[in-house]
Amino acid sequence: MSFPFTIRVAAAVIAASATMGGLAACSSSNSSPSDGPTTISLSMQNPDVKTADPATWAIVQAFEKENPNIKVEVTGEAVAEHLQKLSIAAQSDTLPDVFWVYKSNAEEMLQGGKVMNLGPVLGDLGLTNKFPKSTVSNFTSGDAVYGVPYQGLLTGLWYNKKILQDNGLQVPTTFDELLAVAKKLKEKGITTISDGANQSSFSVWSFLTDLDRFGYADKVQGILKGTQSYDNPDFVHLYEHIAELRDAGAFASNVSTQTYQQAVDQFTSGKAAMLDAGVWASSAIQKSSVAGSVGFWAGPQFKDGVGSQNIIMNVASAPLVVSAKVSKDNAKLAAVKKFLAFYYGDAAQQLLVDNGQPPVTTYKPKVDATAQSALKSALDAATQSGVTSPESQPDLLVSTTVANAMYDSIYGVIQNQLSPKQAVALVQQAIQSK
Repeated sequence: MSFPFTIRVAAAVIAASATMGGLAACSSSNSSPSDGPTTISLSMQNPDVKTADPATWAIVQAFEKENPNIKVEVTGEAVAEHLQKLSIAAQSDTLPDVFWVYKSNAEEMLQGGKVMNLGPVLGDLGLTNKFPKSTVSNFTSGDAVYGVPYQGLLTGLWYNKKILQDNGLQVPTTFDELLAVAKKLKEKGITTISDGANQSSFSVWSFLTDLDRFGYADKVQGILKGTQSYDNPDFVHLYEHIAELRDAGAFASNVSTQTYQQAVDQFTSGKAAMLDAGVWASSAIQKSSVAGSVGFWAGPQFKDGVGSQNIIMNVASAPLVVSAKVSKDNAKLAAVKKFLAFYYGDAAQQLLVDNGQPPVTTYKPKVDATAQSALKSALDAATQSGVTSPESQPDLLVSTTVANAMYDSIYGVIQNQLSPKQAVALVQQAIQSK
């Protein structure tokens, strides 16, 4: 069972306070002497970047090899703890040089003068035109570009073709077809959608996309301004559909206790027909015995949906931003500019692809159709004729507290702990209390 977001955040604050000294120490150090390497700190949302985020780790290693006079000091924590530490560091002016953060937090830091306007830097490096226009606008506030894309968020439902075929089923297109698949597989004792709520309550990516199939993008600004409500008939209908899937037996009986990683393992061991995830799962899928039978689906279209239904979530993830203090240190600024130029250069973008991630620039990647069949299926789904994408994933447009409430609301219905009306009310309450 996932804990309420208030408990999780409180725990994160305690953890952040206990470890604040480490972050301050690594981010407040002066530049190295001219005869030694310049060190820049990179703070990420994973406790073990080397194993949990091999794409970023590979880019850092390649960058240091090409730039022996620059050292990238990589640290990280789980998302909640990471965001809390950054919040405290912003107040004490000890932010890392470069760091991952939610869009909403980055905008607050920009208003407080804590992060750099990267517009001039991107212009100097010739990078502005290498990003999709939607990416630049998504990380722009006023005249300032406050962030650059860390990685892509290409999310949906991975599916096992063999399980479907063995049970006389086809890949669904509509929600009604998905519901029929769930009922049929339930009869055979097969989980339809593998999800894990324990310690990973954020792992509801396909359902976040479904919010956009019920008009979220057009509603969100009004919801945040108070002129509209998250508790509206369209969103209630979506949550009712989630409840229909639950009642049809679409989710694992242990969804409350299994983690996201265990959900991945359930799918890669052939015990679930679908996995709620994104391209980052492609490497694990590729290494598994089901790799040759896996495809990627953008998710169901709804006959009672609002707006475009032929969409896929293919957006920039939460941004990387640069501390404003870097602009006051010529050596660090030069090193950070070199790092950004490398990260968004073609060689590093191919490293993303080699590690199961899509490029975040306009670079056309080299994808091995056999060795990277899972990744290719996701990239193909994103480029199908007629498919479009929202500008941002729904949870990246709100505060951390509201995002946590969104996750809890979805898993609350999946676990039959909340009714659809209670679920939307939970999120609306979080919005009103911010």
